[in-house]
Amino acid sequence: MEKFQLPPEYDTAQLQELVRIFPQFWRESYFDFDEFKAYISGIVPDDLQEKYSFTWHGKAESYRLLKKNSNGTLRPCKEDSVNWDSTQNLYIEGDNLEVLKLIKHTYAGEKGVKMIYIDPPYNTSEDFIYDDNFMDSLDKYLEYTGQKGIAIPESSGRYHTRWLNMMYPRLWLANYLLRDDGVIFISIDDREVTNLRRMCDEIFGEENFVAQLVWERAYSPKNDAKYISNSHDYVLMYAKSIADFQIGRLPRTEEANARYTNPDNDPRGVWKPSDMSVKTYNPETDYPITAPSGRVIEPPAGRCWSLSKNSFFERLQDNRIWFGADGNSVPQIKRFLTELKFEGMAPQSMLFYKSVGHSQEGAKEVTALLEAGVFDGPKPVRLLRHFLTLANTDEHSVILDFFSGSATTAHAVMQLNAEDGGNRKFIMVQLPEVIAEKSEAHKAGYRNICEIGKERIRRAGAEISKNHPNVDIGFRVFKLDKSNFKIWDDTPVDPKNPDEVARLMGQLSIHADSPFIDGRSHEDIVYDLTVQTSNYGKSSATTER
Repeated sequence: MEKFQLPPEYDTAQLQELVRIFPQFWRESYFDFDEFKAYISGIVPDDLQEKYSFTWHGKAESYRLLKKNSNGTLRPCKEDSVNWDSTQNLYIEGDNLEVLKLIKHTYAGEKGVKMIYIDPPYNTSEDFIYDDNFMDSLDKYLEYTGQKGIAIPESSGRYHTRWLNMMYPRLWLANYLLRDDGVIFISIDDREVTNLRRMCDEIFGEENFVAQLVWERAYSPKNDAKYISNSHDYVLMYAKSIADFQIGRLPRTEEANARYTNPDNDPRGVWKPSDMSVKTYNPETDYPITAPSGRVIEPPAGRCWSLSKNSFFERLQDNRIWFGADGNSVPQIKRFLTELKFEGMAPQSMLFYKSVGHSQEGAKEVTALLEAGVFDGPKPVRLLRHFLTLANTDEHSVILDFFSGSATTAHAVMQLNAEDGGNRKFIMVQLPEVIAEKSEAHKAGYRNICEIGKERIRRAGAEISKNHPNVDIGFRVFKLDKSNFKIWDDTPVDPKNPDEVARLMGQLSIHADSPFIDGRSHEDIVYDLTVQTSNYGKSSATTER
């Protein structure tokens, strides 16, 4: 494993290991033990000095929120599920912060998540944004699921900070869920990309940054744009551990292979000429070359050859130097297609819509499946399929999307499994945000976003299974709810205070008959007890006994 470089005065085995596990607390030249202790203990002092330059109002409270245990549970919903007894896929309805807290022990370590993709709110005035009270209380969550999402106006003094406070604890938990060779992709636009990049540098570690991808989401300009028609989004890509992550390579295209020809009928097959000069000057590789035509050729001004004299003549004897069809051109090295070092092509940071699709393609996919335009801005399946390749997912990988929207990620996972016979498993998490009554989705009969996502998976799965009957197209639905257990008030009791003693006796009376709240089934209790120790991806026989 590649060693993380520390200044000599800090270069100890213990600190090396600490920085490897908790890169979030490395501050370029020192390890911030104050913030580290606050995270480990869950006790954040009011006078905690937030030394790192990237800070905002409420960041310390985000730590407290992160460490606060969830009082929720995931209740099984078989009536909304598909192939409950055999599927290994999950669809979870609820606030993703609470859900991530509940599943963090089930999916962690070696059995953790290989790839996370999220398309969070972009923090425009129209976006659904989690209110502070909403995040802080499960009761508020249960109350708000019957209401419209809260939009934060640009005039709000906390426009950016509220978005950061919403994202910060969720990304912390995402990092915890990733396995060592895992990777996360986060879609974002110009408005918050800078803040998101700095926040991810802190949480995932700047050394684990892989790329800032640019997706060409639109194929034509908007003529009504005030200044410049915005045709792109960004996708930030971070590895859990850059030393353990290996990028997936893309299949070679016919266009790429067409660049290789064989004008001299070389028996080794098609090849492509490559520049033999380099920018870094070395007097030992600055020498004249005589072409077959007799012309003497010097390296370009300020450059030199990439080969020593001996290496050049060895390649010349092996017919690996090309001087053009007339034997008078600047020498180039012949690169044979059959001798490429890697299988497939290296990914590029530009994601052109011709290769990965555009936003209108994503919209058409949902419209074709659900027979109505019921979701704004869904990502195309080809884009998620591309990320699954870059993540180097194997046939048993777990893929998580906790802002799942129309469930494009689930669709892409099933499609890839159909293509290569894999058994990748998806976990979709989505807040059941209520749909506006005047929307096309409401007219089509959908009442919240989760209904759209689940129906898309059902229909996409049905189409895929026509030609690939062995693909797992099912999913188990769970819904976030209050805990099945009665909550015990652990506030200290003063035995000399009659009111506090009475409160304690009242609690004892409430818990005397049963620790469970009314209306919960035996199955609810079983899943509540197994959520921290069992994997929902296992067979029903394992989780239900």
